Amino acid sequence: MTTFCDDDELGYRRSRTVFRVGEGLHLDESYRRAHLPLVAPDHPGVIREERGYRMGRRAPMRSVVVPVPGEALEAAPAFRALDAALRAAPFAGKLAWPLLARRRDRLHATLAGLGPADAAQPLGAEQRAALARLGPVAVELRGLFSGTINLGRLYLRAYPERRGDENAFRLIQRALGRPETDLALVGLHNLTDDLSAPEAEALAHLIAEAWDRPLLRFTVDRLWLLESRDDLVLDAAVIDTPSLGGTPDRGKTVGFR
Repeated sequence: MTTFCDDDELGYRRSRTVFRVGEGLHLDESYRRAHLPLVAPDHPGVIREERGYRMGRRAPMRSVVVPVPGEALEAAPAFRALDAALRAAPFAGKLAWPLLARRRDRLHATLAGLGPADAAQPLGAEQRAALARLGPVAVELRGLFSGTINLGRLYLRAYPERRGDENAFRLIQRALGRPETDLALVGLHNLTDDLSAPEAEALAHLIAEAWDRPLLRFTVDRLWLLESRDDLVLDAAVIDTPSLGGTPDRGKTVGFR
């Protein structure tokens, strides 16, 4: 029976936004530089050019990610309930709703950044063999999440299966020879403006209410090697699909009520 890592093994609680009573949520510098120009380019808080970004665009970067089945997620009853709650929230008018359709086929959780595309090395035979030996990995999505950086982005949290005492995502990172981390976030929504105190309170309530709620369970048999010029991967290309050593039933997803 598959078991999944829990919050004691991962860094989500440590890294979540601290909402304070009577205070709003203000889009932070990193968000206003890399995200806001792509969803609200005329906002006065947009940082137009800084640290390699120009209106949210930058030199192409590569990363290894876990692909998320967007259509299966949207069909899951628990996700549909979360979506309905977000659409009814007092801050709904400050979410970039058109982005959902544009990103449906590129939802993912990043496991390893490989750096600039012109300097990134292709995956070698030894790395591919190590990934193949791992076999397919089960993942459970839960939500909602707001972190301590990129304030303005809302995510779902990915919980990998546990292999013995090991986190399967860490095993993938180890096979790639990349640093091991305890966060794997799926970018979902983007705010187009700061939130007032009542709006921030409503968001905090939704996050707390949905924290332990499973949304979708799926199995990954291939990773993606993504290349993109922006942090929302609006122009992303999948340039490689390294195998996790199997071809499970691609329809094997579980949506929760």
